[in-house]
Formats: sequence, structure tokens, C-alpha cells
Amino acid sequence: MNDRGEVTGIRPGSEVVQQNGKPVVKKAPVVLSEEEHEAALINRPKPRNVTPRANEKLTPKDIPVFEDTPERREKLELRKKRHFKRRLRDWGIFTGYLTPSFAGVLVFFFLPLLMLLKTSFQKSPTNSDFVGFRNYERVLTNEAFISASKNTLTFALISVPLAVVLALLVALLLNTGLPGKSLFRSFLLNPMMVPVASVVLIWQVFFSYNGVINGIAQQLFDTAEKIDWLKSSYAQIVIMLLFLWKNLGYNMVLFLAALNSIPHEILESAEMDGAGPVKRFFRIKLHYLSPTIFFVGIMSLINSFKIFREVYLLTGDYPFDNLYMLQHFMNNSFTHLDYSKLSAGAIVMCIVMIIIVGGLFFAESKFDKDVEE
Repeated sequence: MNDRGEVTGIRPGSEVVQQNGKPVVKKAPVVLSEEEHEAALINRPKPRNVTPRANEKLTPKDIPVFEDTPERREKLELRKKRHFKRRLRDWGIFTGYLTPSFAGVLVFFFLPLLMLLKTSFQKSPTNSDFVGFRNYERVLTNEAFISASKNTLTFALISVPLAVVLALLVALLLNTGLPGKSLFRSFLLNPMMVPVASVVLIWQVFFSYNGVINGIAQQLFDTAEKIDWLKSSYAQIVIMLLFLWKNLGYNMVLFLAALNSIPHEILESAEMDGAGPVKRFFRIKLHYLSPTIFFVGIMSLINSFKIFREVYLLTGDYPFDNLYMLQHFMNNSFTHLDYSKLSAGAIVMCIVMIIIVGGLFFAESKFDKDVEE
């Protein structure tokens, strides 16, 4: 301020400024909260199209024209040759890797399957007379085949879901802070290293007529009668216990790997939002575990058809009624040299397996589609 009382300047932070002889009052800065700042960023005006010709259609004038010179033609020919050589090299590498596998599948799978299909329509392997579907009629009306199919289906329907559910529960238990879980994991993995002959011997020691189970039962209960477990109505339950004991460790390892691959950030966020263990399992973990559940189910189904090896070593060619599996029917048809009936039964079994596995693939794809949506 000078001697006349006029304002000639302003200090930093002053709210009064003189413009053209008139004082101007500065506006106080507006302070936004975090929510208002985020809303302003979301609702900010969209930038204008910086390339206005991007939506316009091309005209012949816009396409550049190159002169057809010998040098250009030579470059184009060289480029085509290089592209062709690259594609030829890639095709050669692909064929080289694929040919051994394809030849093996063709020789050891498709050709025997075609021969089997041909034999199923013949009177016998040595007599090539066409008999139509007579062999299939013999198989589908055979009491042994019907009984074996029922026993195999019952065994698979009960043992496969149990193998998947129990392995998942054990994996969830071992995935927590359980004390001594490494010892428990080793105990479940030991059956994978035990030979089949040893497993059969152990089961004979426990479940024979003079075995350990009957001895313990008689010591605990004086009136208990001895039971020949493998020749009674409990025989299939005994084999189910054997199947679960053999396959639980392998399935558990697969589920543990799948559980460890779930992002911990998602689980921690759900826990902070108040989701309990049950809700986190069904809403988050189950979606990530669906491919593993499908794979474990397929492998358990395949292994349920391989149980014939243990049953055969325990009970022989003709076991108790509820242990007579489809593999027994196939083996007995082979020993009786009835190859036409054996071929028809194998084709029927193959068709049923394709339907079951196809249904599982369809269910898994529908579930994955629902999860993505």
C-alpha cells in the first residue's frame, strides 16, 4: 500500500486481488472426499474421437498402389518361398511327433476294435457266416451277463462317489493346520506302493473264515458267529473297502494340488466380507475344484472296472453272486472259447462306457458354463 492508500500488490495467500481497479475475491478450493473423487472419475466425459476418419469407408483412392517392378516381384516370390518352407517345416515337426502315437493307437486300438466288431457279427472266428445281431441277443439275454452288469453298475455307483467325496474331505482336512498331517498323508499314500499280491494277502488274513475280523468279534462277543466275508452278502462291501483303501491316497493328492492352486486373495477377501467356511467352499472352492472333481471321477470309474484283478485273486473264476463282475463274464467266455459272444459283450460294454463318459463330459461342460456366466 502506497502513501495514497492504494493497494499495489498482494501477499501470498491473500484472498483480495485488484483487477482494473476493482477488488476480486478468490474462491476457496473445493476439497472432495474419496467417494466423490471416484464418482467424478467414473462419470467424467468421454474423450472425443481423435481419429474422425476411422469410421469412414475406404475408397479406391485411399488404397496405396505399388509399382509392379522386377525387384518387387522378386521380393514377393522370395517371401512366398520362405512362408512355404516355414509351413513345411512346422508340418514336418508336427507329423514327426504325432506319427508314432497315431500309429500305436491305430495298430493297438482301432484295428483290434474293428476286428472285434467284425467277429461279433460272425458265427465264430473260424466261420465267417454273417449271423446279424444273434450274438448280441445271446449276450443281452444271458443271465450271467445281466447279473455281472448289475453287480458292476452297483459297485461303480456306490464306490466311485465315495472315492471322490472321501478324498475331497481328507484333502480339505489336510489343507488346514492339522497337527501330524504329514504322517497322516504318508499313511494314506502307502497303499499306492503295496503290490496287488500283498493287498490280496492282507485282505485274506483279515476277512477269511478264520481271519482277524472273526477272531476279534468272538473275543468281544461270545455269541458272535464266524462269517466267511468273501462268500456272504457282505462280500461287495469288503471289496469296496479294498477299492477305497487303494485309491484314496491318489485322489487325495490330486485334490490337495487343486486346493493349493486356488488364489488366496479371493479366499481372504471372502473371509473379510464375512463368508464362513461352508459358504467359501460352495461359492469359491467348489468352482475351482470342478475340473479336478471331474478328472478324479473319471479315473475312479476306470479303476472300478479294474477291481476284477483283486476279486479274481481273492475268489477265483466263479465268486459269490454279488462279486461276479463283467470281467468275470469276459474271462469265462474266453476260457470257453466263445469268442463271438465275448466280442458282442465287449462291444456292448464299450458302448455303455462311451455313454457314461459322454454324460460326464456334458455335465462338466454345463457346470463350467454356469460358473463362467
